[in-house]
Amino acid sequence: MGLITFLWSPPALALTQIKLTNVNYHECPQELSEGAVTSGTTMAANCFIVTGKAENASNKPVYDADIFGRIYDANNEPVMQNRTRLGSIAELPPGTSDFELRISVPANQPTPLKLKQFKAAGFSGQVRR
Repeated sequence: MGLITFLWSPPALALTQIKLTNVNYHECPQELSEGAVTSGTTMAANCFIVTGKAENASNKPVYDADIFGRIYDANNEPVMQNRTRLGSIAELPPGTSDFELRISVPANQPTPLKLKQFKAAGFSGQVRR
């Protein structure tokens, strides 16, 4: 029975590290930012799009790559308290690809924003949902 299970077991999904470079941000277009509020509150927020390059050095597509990073305001205060996972990338082919994610920042936090320690990690196969 163990031999049969071994032969028919599903492939393991390995975690693949993704290098993120040229990470920058800009304000959202007006149609995306109108009426923005921070998560779970009605506090006014500013909308930004974080952009950059994602380098998948593996020879396989990477799926469901979580993006991690730290964002600080002009006073070096964290923009997202106790939160380093900022978003995800659904699929990354081998090589270098552009990425972007939308973030909401409380309106009372001064800019320019400082983007630090950005990285991503995803799977070599699609994760069941």
